[in-house]
Amino acid sequence: MTTVKTENELWKAIALLKEKEWVDLTHTFGPDSPHFSAFEDAEFHTLFTHDDGFFAQRFNFPGQYGTHIDAPVHFVRNQRYLEEVELKEVVLPLVVIDKSKEAKANNDFILTKEDILQFEKEHGKIEAGTFVALRTDWHKRWPDKEAFENKDEEGHSHTPGWGIDALKFLFEERNINAVGHETFDTDAAADLRKNGSLIGEYYVLEQDTFQVELLTNLDQVPPKGAVIFNISPKPEKASGFPVRSFAILP
Repeated sequence: MTTVKTENELWKAIALLKEKEWVDLTHTFGPDSPHFSAFEDAEFHTLFTHDDGFFAQRFNFPGQYGTHIDAPVHFVRNQRYLEEVELKEVVLPLVVIDKSKEAKANNDFILTKEDILQFEKEHGKIEAGTFVALRTDWHKRWPDKEAFENKDEEGHSHTPGWGIDALKFLFEERNINAVGHETFDTDAAADLRKNGSLIGEYYVLEQDTFQVELLTNLDQVPPKGAVIFNISPKPEKASGFPVRSFAILP
């Protein structure tokens, strides 16, 4: 067998990356997994088994299911479909804002601009062109639907999320590229009830960028220094799709 010399700079880069720690930021999902309440459960069907000569399945689920990527058109008319999001857009430096303690103490926690400024005092200014993820440790409730929805006796969910002032600060003053979080929605459930719509989610996608929802394992990623990859299939005219998100640590 001939050994190929790995002098190509890209191959050297791969060798370097594989020496680093990789963290899977993606939930494994199935028919019984938590999902946005307006959607029906996913359906997985076996079409052929090994007794037929090969194993094949059919999957039926909404594009916004499991850990998934939202394209701009998901909320905003005449914006880009998933297939139009460029490959270089989905690989970004990763910033993780840890508000897990606050979200545990107050399930209705809403991230504010002041929270971000406090983060920057400790970790430095958030760089332009980054992917900023909100860590709340909500992922630890997976795959328990009831715990994930966290409804009170009146049927109202209590889940943390981004405040609109925080999002505007990040996109307009820090010029970040995208955001992600561990819950179903960008907005906290309390803000959704107050505003009557997902104004934070609309705002993010209105920036002609994507977001990733239902991230997991952000507790294994440092505040700065990692890189996130968000790799998905390329269905035609899709508003979103399950994604394989992962981070490579510094």
